[in-house]
Amino acid sequence: MLPPMHVDASAAIARLLDPVGRCLTPEVARALVSLRADAETQARIEELADKCTEGTLSPDERDEYSAYVAAIDFLTVLQSKARAVLASAAGA
Repeated sequence: MLPPMHVDASAAIARLLDPVGRCLTPEVARALVSLRADAETQARIEELADKCTEGTLSPDERDEYSAYVAAIDFLTVLQSKARAVLASAAGA
């Protein structure tokens, strides 16, 4: 028996978000593309990333950092779909 196929997490998220991408208006797509973390959140992510690189994350910090990474992956895919909507609207 073959082992289960490894599915890239971003590809899985992209498949789940396909219906959302089809619902985006250009206005909503522009808003999604412009989303950024606030300065305090960005600083925390960078702090956790540095600690991760150094191998000094506590278990709670590792959970927090994993949550940020998952959220960033989700938003990256969603923003990609929003950019596609905007590119399609510009070409129409």
